Amino acid sequence: MKAAMFIEPGKMVVEEVAKPTIEQPTDAIIKIVRASVCGSDLWWYRGISHRDANTLVGHEAIGIVTEVGAEVTDIQPGDFVIAPFTHGCGHCAACLAGFDGDFLNREAGGNGGYQGEYLRFTNANWALVKIPGQPSDYTEDQLKSLVTLADVMATGYHAAASAEVKSGDTVVVLGDGAVGLCGVISAKLRGAKRIIAMSRHEDRQKLAREFGATDIVAERGAEAVAKVMVLTDGNGADAVLECVGTEQSVDTAVKVGRPGAIIGRVGIPQDPNMNTNELFFRNIGLRGGIASVTTDDKQLLLDAVLSGEINPGKVFTQSFALADIQAAYEAMDHRTAIKSLIVVSD
Repeated sequence: MKAAMFIEPGKMVVEEVAKPTIEQPTDAIIKIVRASVCGSDLWWYRGISHRDANTLVGHEAIGIVTEVGAEVTDIQPGDFVIAPFTHGCGHCAACLAGFDGDFLNREAGGNGGYQGEYLRFTNANWALVKIPGQPSDYTEDQLKSLVTLADVMATGYHAAASAEVKSGDTVVVLGDGAVGLCGVISAKLRGAKRIIAMSRHEDRQKLAREFGATDIVAERGAEAVAKVMVLTDGNGADAVLECVGTEQSVDTAVKVGRPGAIIGRVGIPQDPNMNTNELFFRNIGLRGGIASVTTDDKQLLLDAVLSGEINPGKVFTQSFALADIQAAYEAMDHRTAIKSLIVVSD
């Protein structure tokens, strides 16, 4: 089969590799229909974080199940599914508490190669999310939205849920990538009255407003904090969604929240050191982490997409064939695409 492979920072290729097979009774093999490039992929693509050379990549996809292991009973060959990056088991303490991103029964392998023709998916029985019908039943725009449910839409929602966004809240969203934009969708979905999106890019500002942002703050650092305080009459936000992960973003998140606010942090941490004193002195809460993809997809997000209540697929501003994987990464690296869709098969 053909699959995208990381060679070195800045270089992606498509190689012919062995098609995956069932290795454990909890596995499924999925024929990928659509995949995507994630903002987190850019960390190793840019050489900021390490990734071994000649490794398969990707962690967001939808596809058709072609084969299942002996212990997979709820998923059958022919099912159209979302393949979450989280692989939750559904029965450990973390999954039962609604935190399948931190599930305790991890199995080796499976979480790689989403940007390819076939994928071996571990913990398939519970983690895979069935989509009604077949890909041909959906428009291209609907397929795009379904792809976001493998990661970015669920991650944006996890930020809002972690921040306990509720009806009538004022919410600040830091980050105008796909996750931040999905955070805007999520804040509106949970009833926020005012959503302040921090963005310096016109195309992303426009989409943030379309998704429900009421205000845009283009400044950074101290200037951004001052602007939010003006917008909130000096009070600060009820909830803050931190969707970047940098030290500056986390610092800003703490400073734009009102006393007692909660920060939902889903940006991948880039600095291991953090001064928590300001959290203490202002009673700011900090929650978040790896998204509960399967839990939130099954309970809420899939229905919201299928009903047309939300359309997160609009974060895909460019589409590419699998053979053009280098261009797909370059488009996101150069910010000419908010998010790149990979069309793998019909």
